[in-house]
Amino acid sequence: MQIQSFNESLEFNDTRVVTKVILETSFTKEIRILLKRGQIMKEHQTPFSILVHVLDGYIDFGVEGVIHHLKAGAIITLEGNVKHDLTAKEDSIVRLTLSKFDKVERVEQVVKNS
Repeated sequence: MQIQSFNESLEFNDTRVVTKVILETSFTKEIRILLKRGQIMKEHQTPFSILVHVLDGYIDFGVEGVIHHLKAGAIITLEGNVKHDLTAKEDSIVRLTLSKFDKVERVEQVVKNS
């Protein structure tokens, strides 16, 4: 059993998106993404299915060119190999659930290239 919080030790960065692995289970990796208003994660894709849950704030979530306006509480799933991007419309806390087989380094590279 593990108990962690997505809402503790929040350290937004004015110049870059901040990611942190909150926990790993036998089947997922749970990542917190902190985005200041206006920050983006450029279009990218993952080889595995993902789940994105907006815990706080408001983001535009683009899926293959279609923008979905996601406010706190919204949750969206995507199959693997679907191009998507994120734009923070206000300071936002986002939970990203990855397959255990996916790599956290891939997410960090997306942030670095955005």
